Amino acid sequence: MRPQLVIVGAGPRGTGLLERIAANAPELYAGSGLDIHLVDPHPPGAGRIWRAAQSPLLWMNSHAEDVTMFTDETVRMAGPVREGPTLHEWAGLDGRTFADRQIQGRYLRHVHDRAVADLPDGITVHHHPRRALRISGPREGRQQVWLEGRPRPLLADLVVLALGHLDAELDPDQAALAAYADAHGLVHLPPDFTADSDLSALPPGEPVLVRGFGLAFVDLMVLLTEGRGGHYDGDTYVPSGQEPVLYVGSRRGVPYHSKIGYDWTGERPPLPRFLGPAEIDALLARTGGFDFRRDVWPLVAKELGFAHYHRLFTVHPERTAVAWRDFEEKYAAAEGEADVRALVAAAVPDPADRLDLAALDHPLDGVRYGSHEEFQDGLRGYIEADLDRRHDPAYSADLAVFLGLLSVYGQLVRLGDIGSWWHGFFSYLASGPPGPRLRQLLALSRAGVLRFVGAGMTVTAEDGVFRASADTVPGFAVEARALVEARLPEPTVGRARDTLLRGLPADEAAETADGLLRVDPADGRILDGAGRPHPRRFALGPFTNGRTPGAFTRPRTGGPAFRQNDATARAALTFLAELTGAGS
Repeated sequence: MRPQLVIVGAGPRGTGLLERIAANAPELYAGSGLDIHLVDPHPPGAGRIWRAAQSPLLWMNSHAEDVTMFTDETVRMAGPVREGPTLHEWAGLDGRTFADRQIQGRYLRHVHDRAVADLPDGITVHHHPRRALRISGPREGRQQVWLEGRPRPLLADLVVLALGHLDAELDPDQAALAAYADAHGLVHLPPDFTADSDLSALPPGEPVLVRGFGLAFVDLMVLLTEGRGGHYDGDTYVPSGQEPVLYVGSRRGVPYHSKIGYDWTGERPPLPRFLGPAEIDALLARTGGFDFRRDVWPLVAKELGFAHYHRLFTVHPERTAVAWRDFEEKYAAAEGEADVRALVAAAVPDPADRLDLAALDHPLDGVRYGSHEEFQDGLRGYIEADLDRRHDPAYSADLAVFLGLLSVYGQLVRLGDIGSWWHGFFSYLASGPPGPRLRQLLALSRAGVLRFVGAGMTVTAEDGVFRASADTVPGFAVEARALVEARLPEPTVGRARDTLLRGLPADEAAETADGLLRVDPADGRILDGAGRPHPRRFALGPFTNGRTPGAFTRPRTGGPAFRQNDATARAALTFLAELTGAGS
């Protein structure tokens, strides 16, 4: 029989893997043919998240010029570079446009079709528009992938799980709130991809509590305002009368930082500097393992600081008190946060030019307002200041930190299990909403359609309603009959609604402490409890401890997802070639 490869998930990750298979097959696989089965109920390329059947009001979260599905010379991989157009080149868009998701879906379909066309003769792709329910089979033999509505399984010599974002069961807190809602006729919308949520249960004019201030909230904001007939007249929002009143808060109490609104110019910081391959090798070689906060975070902080100050000293030297060479030497020798703080205080006069990661992460810590209305004014001022700074190249050290974050994430992928905190911190600083969305948010706040609750937001259910309060405004509380959990479900194996993932035997598929699927960072093979890689099962994506930053890659930034896709494609092709004698 012809060898069979099953890829479960035909969205961006599955498409990227297919592109790498097409690129590597001429070198690694030739001869007896190969069947590749793509299993996904949604269209190949776009998948669920980027499908055409969603509101055109929903945008991508990146400039069109910052989105590519093709490798370039900066990707450190064994396979060949196959360059291709960025989204803005393919779609003929201004590079600074935030394209809608339907356009991105069409771009992804183009990438899929091109990858299929680039496969060597004898390799055939089959799409199965069904859900994969479970996988079975011995470690050393053919696998069986069972599909919904099909009595017999697909037989596979190898299986790759590229499942993307998954639905999840509620955590205990959410489950208790949902049960209370059912018992008292309230509305509780769980974490979800916002385009799939039934928002019709949120009536016009009524207060709605929203827990979460990230990208899922931005989508919710759009669908409940413009999506209900409102519109913007310059910086003013003109309501349709169909909007609810959104009371939003979160742990931080502020929205994610705006996307940076200017281009890079001049010399890039020479990264990595303090967290590169040698440091990762040393961490992996520790006999007792490593602790993220104790062993890794100091290296991360020093790397981000180096990126920041390299830019500040070399491009804005008038705002520094010493020469870069002198500062760099002392910065490299500094040990601990106290030494760095003292050095920076002496060398950088303006506190606005100093990098304070703790203050960035928790801007409302210790901040208290005397009234709810005072806080509305205060947070609008914070957001306006953030927008001004993120669009002012005088603060281009912020963009250097962004490049530092990308470099750091590319290194940390090799460590595997580092906990979930880092991913949230990265997303908050580097993967925030487009500037225009935050300007809309400000307009909605001024119009009274959107109200800020604050940091440390808590929600209780009592007296037949939901009640929200926060640390930022002592004594303030708001009641509502509806609560929206505005965030994506946590990508944990144990609570995933995906039966295939949850059905992986515990002795064959290990989880991290945060519930992510453990994979070999070298090629994505699923690891068991003893750390042994499964010879015939791979996994890529946000539900694994090899997850990478963002949904897509910026051109010429190294692309750890590309590196992973290439390694998995080469491992799969090599295995199949050895299995069948089809090597070149």
